[in-house]
Amino acid sequence: MNIIILGAAGFIGTNLTLALAKETDKYGNCVNHITVFDREGIDFSNITKNGFSNITIMNGNFDGDSDFENITRDQDIVYHLVSTTVPTTSNQQIARELTANVVVTANLLEACVKNGIKKVVFLSSGGTIYGKEKAMPLKEDTATYPISSYGIQKITIEKLLYLYRYLHGLDYRVIRLGNPYGPYQRPDGVLGVVTTFTYQALMGEPITVYGDGSVVRDFIYITDAIKGILNIVNGECNYRTFNLGCGYGTSIKEVIETIKEALNIEINVQYIPGRKVDVPVNVLDIGLYEESYGKLDSISLAEGIKKTEEFMRELYDVKYKNITTIAG
Repeated sequence: MNIIILGAAGFIGTNLTLALAKETDKYGNCVNHITVFDREGIDFSNITKNGFSNITIMNGNFDGDSDFENITRDQDIVYHLVSTTVPTTSNQQIARELTANVVVTANLLEACVKNGIKKVVFLSSGGTIYGKEKAMPLKEDTATYPISSYGIQKITIEKLLYLYRYLHGLDYRVIRLGNPYGPYQRPDGVLGVVTTFTYQALMGEPITVYGDGSVVRDFIYITDAIKGILNIVNGECNYRTFNLGCGYGTSIKEVIETIKEALNIEINVQYIPGRKVDVPVNVLDIGLYEESYGKLDSISLAEGIKKTEEFMRELYDVKYKNITTIAG
C-alpha cells in the first residue's frame, strides 16, 4: 500500500508513520511504503533515526501554490494531518486561517480525485467541533457549534469530504480525535496539557492553569489513538466519521493530581484567568467505534503519564530539578 502522510513530522504524524512502517505480512515483509510530507526545514529525525527502508521523505508547502497532483501521484491513501493554526490562536486571523486550511484542502481533494486516490483520512477535532454542547458524552450526530475558528475549519473540511464523495465517489474517513498525549509530543508546545504538565513537573517548573482547573477533557494515550485510527482506516464499515478518545472525562485538577501521584512528586500550580476559547466540558462517546471495531481498552491516565515520563527521560534526557518527593 502506498501511503502519504501530510504533516508527518508532527506528534501524531510521527507515531502514525512509525506504526505503518512496522506493519508486515505473515512472512515478515513490509506491506506499506510511506511518503512523509512536511514543510521545508522540518526535523524528521524522530522518524529517520529508526532506519526504515520503506519511508520516503518529501518536503513542500501546504498552501495555494502547492502541486498536490504531483504530491499525491501514485498514492493509495492520503492522511491529512495538516493545520496551520491551533485552537488558542485561531480566532486572531479568522479569514486568513480559513483560506489557509479550508480552501487549500479543497485543492488537495481535487488532486485526489484526479489521481484516483482510494481513501482520504482526515484528522478532525473531537475537542473543538462540538463547541459548548452541554449533553455529555458527545455523539457523532451531536450538533456542531464551534467557538473557535480552528473548530470551524475542521467541521468545514469534514463537509468538503462528504461533498467530494457525493460528487466524485472519493472515499474518506474522519477521525474526531480527543486530546492525545505521549511520546514525540513537544513538551514545550501550545498543545498537550498532559505532556506539558508532566514535563514541567519533572523539571520542577511551576504549572500554569487557565481558570480554576475545572475544565474537563477526554485524554487518550497516543498508542491507543494510533491503534484506533488504523482500525478505522483499515476496517470494513458503513460509517465514515468516528469519535476517538478514552470515552470519559478528566478535569485539569485531576490531571495534576494524577501526575503528582504517578510520579510521586510535589507540584507548584499557578492559576490565571480562564480563556473564552476553552470549552468547559468535552467528553466523547466512542460507542460507534467500539460497536464497529471492538473495545478500545485504552490505558489509564496514570499509566500513560508513567510511559510519557519514561519516554522523556530517554529522548530528552530529562533530569529531575528542584523536585520535592512526597514522603511515604
